[in-house]
Amino acid sequence: MSRLDSIGTPTPLIDGYAKVTGATQFLPDLNFPGLLHARLVTSMYPHARVKAINSNAALEVPGIVAVLTANDLPDVEPNNRFSLLLARERVIFVGQPIAVVIAISEAAAYDGVDRVTVDYEPLSAAVTIEQAISEDAQLVWPDGVPGASDDAGAHGASTEDTKSNYAKHGNIASHNLFQRGDVERGLDEADVVVERIFETQAVHQSYLETHGIVAQPDQSNGGIKIWTSTQSIFDVSERVSQLLQIPESDVHVVGTPIGGAFGGKFPIYEGLIALAARQIGKPVRLVLTRKEDMLSTSPMLPSRTQLALGALADGTLTAVRGKVEFDTGCLPSGLGSFMGQMLGNIYRVPNLELQAEEILTFKPSCGAYRAPGAPQAAFVVESLIDEVANKLGIDPLEIRRRNAVRPGDLKTNGEEWSQMAMIEVLDAVESHPAWTERESSRANGYGVGMAIGAWQGGTGPAAASCTLGRDGKLIVQVGAVDMTGTSTTLAMVASEGFGIDTDAVKVVVGDTTTAPFSGASAGSKITYTVGPAVLQAAKEARKQALEIAAEEFEANVDDLYISDGNVGVRGVPDAKIALSEIASKSMNWGSKYAPVLGYGRYAETGIAPVFCAQIAEVEVNRETGHVFVKRLVVVQDVGRALNPIAVQGQMMGGAAQGLGWALYENLRHDSAGQLVAGSWMDYTVPHAHQVADVVETVLVEEPSEYGPFGARGVGEPPIIATAAAVANAIADATGVFQVELPMTAPTVLAALNKALSST
Repeated sequence: MSRLDSIGTPTPLIDGYAKVTGATQFLPDLNFPGLLHARLVTSMYPHARVKAINSNAALEVPGIVAVLTANDLPDVEPNNRFSLLLARERVIFVGQPIAVVIAISEAAAYDGVDRVTVDYEPLSAAVTIEQAISEDAQLVWPDGVPGASDDAGAHGASTEDTKSNYAKHGNIASHNLFQRGDVERGLDEADVVVERIFETQAVHQSYLETHGIVAQPDQSNGGIKIWTSTQSIFDVSERVSQLLQIPESDVHVVGTPIGGAFGGKFPIYEGLIALAARQIGKPVRLVLTRKEDMLSTSPMLPSRTQLALGALADGTLTAVRGKVEFDTGCLPSGLGSFMGQMLGNIYRVPNLELQAEEILTFKPSCGAYRAPGAPQAAFVVESLIDEVANKLGIDPLEIRRRNAVRPGDLKTNGEEWSQMAMIEVLDAVESHPAWTERESSRANGYGVGMAIGAWQGGTGPAAASCTLGRDGKLIVQVGAVDMTGTSTTLAMVASEGFGIDTDAVKVVVGDTTTAPFSGASAGSKITYTVGPAVLQAAKEARKQALEIAAEEFEANVDDLYISDGNVGVRGVPDAKIALSEIASKSMNWGSKYAPVLGYGRYAETGIAPVFCAQIAEVEVNRETGHVFVKRLVVVQDVGRALNPIAVQGQMMGGAAQGLGWALYENLRHDSAGQLVAGSWMDYTVPHAHQVADVVETVLVEEPSEYGPFGARGVGEPPIIATAAAVANAIADATGVFQVELPMTAPTVLAALNKALSST
């Protein structure tokens, strides 16, 4: 096989030009004859009884077609946000949809929303963890807690646990306990024990493109066609078919180019708009405003963790004991259990006791956000590791190396770690100038800190096909939504597998009626799981093309090679046939050759863990508490960087979001459950100038035994360690450890003043 060395070559994204020039058509750009526009009437209360809804005035607005309420929709059990639909007897978070106004224009729909009146009876609402677990707390679900969302599973986050105890309290959706060894003995044996309570904030995924859906009924068979900005077209088709009670083959889902997701674009309103379109009999579009998106989708919600960590004088960890209280909003998410697992995963700790509780509150349901639960866990564990090292006078990197897990060591849930490279990542940190020169940084008044985080990696099945076209191009068909350049990487994989240049490969992301199955674009698993299927399909297509050429040449297949778009015979320079001609010979009337069509089917069950460490250099203004990040080095094991510039982009993007967690972002609700940071005017997202000259990347390549050409997932890990690294750098600069995110100037200043007053 002639190798072109596509793998490892920096390759621009194939859709990059169209996106930067504005040629890409996103969902709001779609238009259809007779298209109607939907707007949501949403709750102004976190908890209230809905006594009456009056839409008469709205129906008198010119252009209003209908106002739908829960009475117009099927009554389904609200197991997740997708099936919550419209509020019936009561609302349980601010922003919950109560009615849908449908009109011939968006302007008319807005006017109609203003004319719908809702008669509420406000009820008490628990909007914080403390309120929700108090003895007299109002229950979010008085008649029993609905089932959990599968967002955690979609991200490769196993939530199976050793022990569960539900209904301990009416607002405790789940209680998970992980145990190993004798924790009390381990803490007693320790020469130093550090225990603190940490709090993390609510954050929104802050994708550029808000949620959007178009649904068009199919009058011929009672089916539905849906265009949606989603991470998983097959999740949408499955859920819509169940909701509408029609065969899944009659649900046609088209994934439009997606303007960002980060875990926040799993099905929410697709079913609601599908029901509306079917009832009206015309296509209906809903595109959320920024305020609606921040108010009523599925952000990551707060957590509170108490953790104790014990160690011997030489730094050997003896025990960890802790409890996570995870705000899951109005519905279970499964993410609390995962965060609990992450607290004990990456260090060898013989004695362990970790609890994780998901607490229901009157807020929107918690959803996944890039490495869900992992940044919070890393902030807790990595901060305590540094504090233990500080008390023992041990180098913070050395204490991590001494206790780092190796292949075969146990995770929190009792499973074994597979082949991974935590030590190699720490080695790369140790040799980096940002770490070796930290004394000179301190002399300049800066603090330097580091932290490490792990992502176990997602798995799952996928299929792909490769067709050789008459123009000589290889057409790759997949069902995986491209959010981060995965189509470009898959083109490179197919290029290598078939033996042609990447420019001669076209990747088509199909819809649910045409595309081979792929799991959700989540959990850093698309290249890892779809890549092998594409490689298999490309190799099969190559084999078929060479067989046709072999018959034409009357030669042995083993004597053939592919180069510059031609098949040639070794040792016979003039014996060449273009791939385009091979394809044509298999597509002509009466041809004796079957078309070149390769299939790949793969179910990846092996996990390829990824470790990412970060070094932060910060300056802290002790008078104001402001933290300035001067440098952030992201060191990550990527297995093998199939497309280095895409990998580096993912690492930089993840670290940028990590800085948001660390210093800026806070989706705050007030004591009345009202969102007080509901736009980008008051919800602070890091800007390019705060990141571009700060972040640098270091790629460690320890090939996976499973991924295509040794690749590992890269999207999730770079967000995990950032907040912890910044916190440790602040502690290095000031001597004060931080326990609350975000570390805004007032928060840091308060911690400094508290430490000063206690001395």
